[in-house]
Amino acid sequence: MGLVLQKLAKRYGSTPVFSNVTLTVAPGEFVAIVGESGVGKSSLLNCMAALDDWQEGSITLDGTDLGQLDETQRAHWRREALGFVFQAFHVLPHLDVGQNVGLPLLLLKRPDPARVAQVLEAVGLAGLGERLPAQLSGGQLQRVAIARALVHLPRLILADEPTGNLDPSTAAQVMDLLKAQTRENGASLILVTHSAHAAARADRVLHLTANGLTAKLPD
Repeated sequence: MGLVLQKLAKRYGSTPVFSNVTLTVAPGEFVAIVGESGVGKSSLLNCMAALDDWQEGSITLDGTDLGQLDETQRAHWRREALGFVFQAFHVLPHLDVGQNVGLPLLLLKRPDPARVAQVLEAVGLAGLGERLPAQLSGGQLQRVAIARALVHLPRLILADEPTGNLDPSTAAQVMDLLKAQTRENGASLILVTHSAHAAARADRVLHLTANGLTAKLPD
């Protein structure tokens, strides 16, 4: 079933952020959303994550209407169904790589060292589970963040400028990895980015304006 947005609109007070956003993302599909700074890309992503409220429309994932969930239910939904990859990594410095990656499983009360080792190998970090984040490069830290987002097999992956702090070569590797792993796990992947190179790896590229989403035509 995947992710479905129907005529979503958000305002801050009387100021519109975006409106009439309609989107369907199938399991295993990778959609990139681009747009000018300040148009509301991160706000839209936060709505999809049920971290922020919206004033009109609906968001459903596999039939679950996020707008009908209270704050506690939203937190449980995020823990179970969502993986979020941030530009700033948000890796916990006092935990080693394996502990960072395994944190979602620990929060779900189903620790699984074998699964942690499996996903670390999948992202090219086999054997680095006992290292601290300070011992890793920027590209490796983003791989840790991707592994953490994937480890609990979420149905929705949201990525907010995940290559913004990386050099072009490393950024390309990270995007290929994220795409491959998401497809293998059958999750819906949404990327918001300013990077044309990152967006080019998506199955579809959409342009966000104040009036909704439109297909992004090749330059």
